[in-house]
Order: sequence, then structure tokens, then C-alpha cells
Amino acid sequence: GDLDKVVNLFLSLSGRLARVETALGSLGPHAPAEDKRALREKQRLLVAQLEDAKELKEHVGRREEAVGAMVARYLPAEHLQDYQHFVKMKSALIAEQRELEEKIKLGQEQLRCLRESL
Repeated sequence: GDLDKVVNLFLSLSGRLARVETALGSLGPHAPAEDKRALREKQRLLVAQLEDAKELKEHVGRREEAVGAMVARYLPAEHLQDYQHFVKMKSALIAEQRELEEKIKLGQEQLRCLRESL
């Protein structure tokens, strides 16, 4: 459960940071200084939160190793391999699911804009 939460937090913060950086990059040279300052502040806060999320991820990784060592004492080798594969694939699948959800959301937004432009 903690792995799900940390991976989702990490992906959420990364996505938000990417959007802020895109917004910063799209600001023209004549954009109000207040807008630039607000976006830079958001960027700074998101970078700090992302660092905190990395620390949480490392902590969860250490806990995962400790749990894995305990599980290794009780499971036969083939079941242990299944468990290790499950844990490894779970975070990859969460990341892939999140990416697909973002693509769906972007596609829906583009479709809405196309409909409005017609």
C-alpha cells in the first residue's frame, strides 16, 4: 500500500513540475514579472516536494528489503521469486497506468478543444 502511495505521489509531483516548467517555457519575453515569479515559486516548491518524495521512496525501498528478507525465511525459492517479481512489477505497472491515464486525459482535452473549434 505504501508503495502505491509513494509511486503515485512521485508521478503526480513529476507531472505537475513538468506542467509548470512547460508554462514557464511558454511565457513570452513580455509576460508579466508577477506571472514568472509565481511560476518559479511553484517550481521551487514542487522541486522541494519531489526531493521529499524521493526520500520517502528510499525509505519504502528499505522497508521493502526488510520485508523481503523476512518473507525469504518463510517462502520456498519459487514462491519467493514470484513475490519479488510481483513487487518489482507493481511499481512499474502503477507508473504505466498513470501514464496511460494522463494520455487519456490529454486526448479528451484535445477532443473537447476540437469540438469547441468546430
